[in-house]
Amino acid sequence: MAQWPTSGAESCLSTQSESPPSSLKPFPPLISGVLFLIVFALLHVFWQNSRGTAVERLLIDTVTVKTAANLVVLLTPEVHATADGSRIRAPGGGLNILNGCEGIDVLFLLVAAFVAFPLPWRNRLLGLMAGAVFVFCLNQVRIVALFYAFRADKALFDLLHGTVAPVILITLTSLFFLAWTRGGIGQRSTLMPHA
Repeated sequence: MAQWPTSGAESCLSTQSESPPSSLKPFPPLISGVLFLIVFALLHVFWQNSRGTAVERLLIDTVTVKTAANLVVLLTPEVHATADGSRIRAPGGGLNILNGCEGIDVLFLLVAAFVAFPLPWRNRLLGLMAGAVFVFCLNQVRIVALFYAFRADKALFDLLHGTVAPVILITLTSLFFLAWTRGGIGQRSTLMPHA
């Protein structure tokens, strides 16, 4: 356990990596759970209300589909994939990205977790930004894999789409959150003193 300086002379000997214990107190588990659920539900209400709007088209058509189509072209230019609204079109089969296929649910889980977990605001915001990029990249890998699976084997596509890919996305995002909040990624956690 770390010993914190108690006098002025001792404080001159402390290193920059040491910091006093944080005054952040975790919410009681019930409050954290309710806060998590409220934030998650509010984000879903917002997203459902954005159906058919410019926000939905920006996130699905522009950010998700165009990026995935560009990745397919980068990996296999001979496939001639193109982005067309919410679809990746290609001779031999494409993919339609619907509301819910853009990875937003997993991002909402991560946002709700960061809101409900006691972190300094700087670490919370950095975690949210890094987490959003992480979820986006994971989802792009998922979409590209689904594109190729659909073209090669419809049964594999169904398995990946319905079970495997969602479990992997949620598991990896949960591990990201745990690593971030335990100080394993980015800034070291300031919740507890380090020895």
